[in-house]
Amino acid sequence: MKKIKISIFLLVFSVLNIVASNDAAAQGDKKSTAILDAMSAKYQKIKSFKALFTYAPEGGKALKGDVTVKGTKFRLKMAGQEIYNDGKLMATYIKETNEVNLQDFDPTATGDLDPTKIYSAYKKGFKYAFLKEEKVGSQVVEVVELTPTNKNSQVSKVQIQVNKADKSINNWKIFQKSGDKVTYKLDQFQPDVNVADTFFTFNAKQYPGVEVVDLR
Repeated sequence: MKKIKISIFLLVFSVLNIVASNDAAAQGDKKSTAILDAMSAKYQKIKSFKALFTYAPEGGKALKGDVTVKGTKFRLKMAGQEIYNDGKLMATYIKETNEVNLQDFDPTATGDLDPTKIYSAYKKGFKYAFLKEEKVGSQVVEVVELTPTNKNSQVSKVQIQVNKADKSINNWKIFQKSGDKVTYKLDQFQPDVNVADTFFTFNAKQYPGVEVVDLR
């Protein structure tokens, strides 16, 4: 089996792979709580969505990606990989090697940290506080900082920019304890997209000669 270059949990759409979830309740000041709760309520009303995003490690090459989510199903395309998840089976296709890795999807393995629950992930395992309000282009954004309560987390903090007017996410920046920084920016967001369930299922016929590695 070839080494998988990225994991689905690096999406961080994200805020993925930030911290191992624990049982600690989230804690925040009134202003940051109100901002995050309003943001979460906005996105949780949406039954499906498609988003285009930019993943930019500091000092590295920015990468483009897109993700489509419908209920517990998602499909992610990024950095030469395409990940299909129909809610039961997860297939990770690697373009460079024309290989797909199949594995059972266990939603309990990641708790709230998956693309279908990203907008409520802050409710466990974080402390958060309102940092500032600033203008970005023509928008006014509110910046909230999240700090993992798990001391073993490789992340020191996450800063999220939320549009003050409509409570949509503008971007988020992840600060690693190693000193690395990564910014995820939402370039386009399309709510309530009409997408068939088959869109989230890997079809080997569409990839001639693909090597199938069954990890189940």
